Amino acid sequence: MAVMGRLAAAFAMTDPVWERHANPWSGLTRMPVLPLAAMAIFSRVWIGWWCLIPLALLVVWTWINPRAFGPPLSTRGWMSRAVMGERVWLNAAVVPIPRHHSRAAAWLSIMPVIGLAPMIWGLWVLDPWASALGVVLTLIVKLWFLDRMVWLFDDMAVHHPPYAAWLR
Repeated sequence: MAVMGRLAAAFAMTDPVWERHANPWSGLTRMPVLPLAAMAIFSRVWIGWWCLIPLALLVVWTWINPRAFGPPLSTRGWMSRAVMGERVWLNAAVVPIPRHHSRAAAWLSIMPVIGLAPMIWGLWVLDPWASALGVVLTLIVKLWFLDRMVWLFDDMAVHHPPYAAWLR
């Protein structure tokens, strides 16, 4: 979780940025980043070093994305609650979270390695099936993690009024 906290700091995730990131469009438009990155890396065979341009654009988009959309009208949707759950999880040093949530979140944040391994291998040897399998496995685990974050947020909002105040 310390790594995730450093990532949030690198992304300069202030309260207003988190509020904007809770917009479902923010979460939904981040989902294609991994498949697009894999496609850019795979394209190195045809376009050479030019493949770094789409990769750089994806890195820029990943940083801009939480700021690109306005705060949502409602934060009761699944994606909004997933983002707020990530925020709760990253704040666990200040407001402790139940152990069953912290263990599950820790495992689910490590599990993408299962998908990244075939994806990286597939991109290295130019095997489209291994690459696609890796991307799909990684996205499945990411969605599972986000679902767990919804559960975490829902549980914590009941017991911690400042978190409940994020709902509208």
